[in-house]
Order: sequence, then C-alpha cells, then structure tokens
Amino acid sequence: MLLGRELTYLFLKEIRLELKQRYVLNGILLYLVSTVFVTYLAFTGTITTETWNSLFWIILLFVAVNGISKSFVQENPARHLYYYTIASPEAIILSKILYNLLLMAILSVLALLFFVLLMGNMIQNPGLFFTALILGSLGLSSVLTMIASIASRASNNFSLMAILSFPIVLPLLMTLMKVSGSALTTASWSGNIPLIIILLIINVAVILLAFLLFPYLWRD
Repeated sequence: MLLGRELTYLFLKEIRLELKQRYVLNGILLYLVSTVFVTYLAFTGTITTETWNSLFWIILLFVAVNGISKSFVQENPARHLYYYTIASPEAIILSKILYNLLLMAILSVLALLFFVLLMGNMIQNPGLFFTALILGSLGLSSVLTMIASIASRASNNFSLMAILSFPIVLPLLMTLMKVSGSALTTASWSGNIPLIIILLIINVAVILLAFLLFPYLWRD
C-alpha cells in the first residue's frame, strides 16, 4: 500500500518536472522529426520492407537513448539525498520506469506516424506491429532506465550508458525487428507467439533486476 502511494506521487512528480522543462522534450521531438525527414530524403523511392523496418527501430533506439538518458541527470545529488529520506528505492526506480514507458509510448507512436507519412505504410499486420511497439517501448524504457541509474553513479557518464546498454538492448532489438519484420510481410501471427513470449520474459526479467538491484545502488 505504501509502495503504491509512493509510486503514484513520484510518477506525478516526473510528469510535473517534465512539464517544467519542456525544452528537453521539444529537443527530443525535433531530433525525431529531423531524423525521419533526413531518412526520407536519403531513401525516397528506394525503400524496401527490410530497410523500412531497420531504419524505424534504429531511429527509435537513438530517440530512446536521448530521451531516457536524462532520467537521473536532471536531478542533482542533493535532491537524490532528499528522495532517499522520504521514499523507498523500489518506488523511485519503478516510477522512473513507468514514466519512461509513457514517454517512449508517445515517442513510438509519433515516430510511427511520421515514418508512415513520409516513408509509406508497409504494415500488413497492424496488431502484431503494435504489439512489438508496446513491448519494445517497455523493454527500452526498463533497460535504459536501469543503465541510466548505474551511469549516474559514474558522474553521469553518457558513454558508459551507451556501452553498458548495448549488450542488453541488442537481443531485445533483434527480437523486435523479427516480429515487426513479420508484421510488414504477412498478416498472420503464426510463428511470432514464441518471439512475443521471449520479449515478455526479457521485459519482466529486466524490471525484476532493476527492482532488486537498485536499492543496493541507491544506498551507495
């Protein structure tokens, strides 16, 4: 009960903090739009389903890294000390994962809209593709939030975050590309259920690891 109350307050705090620093979100949106537009200029008239799929997830990955890397950077150590005295570390990490999931869901939908508008709609199975999009948003938000918390203990080293996140994000991204690639070529769900289960397992495992390990990191 107490964890739920703390989680609610901290989640709302993340939203209010983002609204006070709209320039950060505007910068991410500008990066997203400009990247998709440059991709459109480079591949107009020559895009294939494989290229469409690869470019979409590459853009979404870089947007996620830029958007989630600030999870702990935008708060100074004094504020972290204050949080340490009033909330549990489990509530803190879960609130950041939930907020980053909301942020990634919004950015993913916007990326898809811009991509379809400029690059064309190649999706044959919208349900399967949106399933991959939701699981991908959850996976990226949980993985990058956990890595951002580790990097924040190393003077917010952005390079460290990129290095640590790569071996974890890579299997997630490869599985997502297989599912979404199938959604671009066929309307059938056959053969994708095991991949969806793998994505669910990865997401649950990362969230559990963050929930269990973050208190030790936070105590330092």
